[in-house]
Amino acid sequence: MTNEKLRFIDLFAGIGGFRLAFESVGYDCVYSCEIDDNCRKVYFNNFQEIPEQDIRKIAIHDLPDFEVLTAGFPCQPFSISGKRARFRDTRGTLFFPICEIVELKQDTSNQSIFSIFLTSSRE
Repeated sequence: MTNEKLRFIDLFAGIGGFRLAFESVGYDCVYSCEIDDNCRKVYFNNFQEIPEQDIRKIAIHDLPDFEVLTAGFPCQPFSISGKRARFRDTRGTLFFPICEIVELKQDTSNQSIFSIFLTSSRE
């Protein structure tokens, strides 16, 4: 792996579980987003940063560059423990901004980054 830290964004960040895991192996969080006010307070206590609030209001082109996207998006619309309303549940439609971010921000100049991520995640 290169000496350069991989950058990630933390969407639907909750209290920061993905961030804690990724930072523990040397990745750098460059952006976070979480709508729940209680989670945002805990996230601030954990990382001294307040996440942006609503993924639907993100100016995607203003996001910092990143190599990895984490997203703990709501699973209730798709889960058998939920009502399985899928995209009829507004929480289910929150998956689409993730797709849009990936489509607009993916870095095509470095196609090997995915294999680097897989290799480092096995260590």
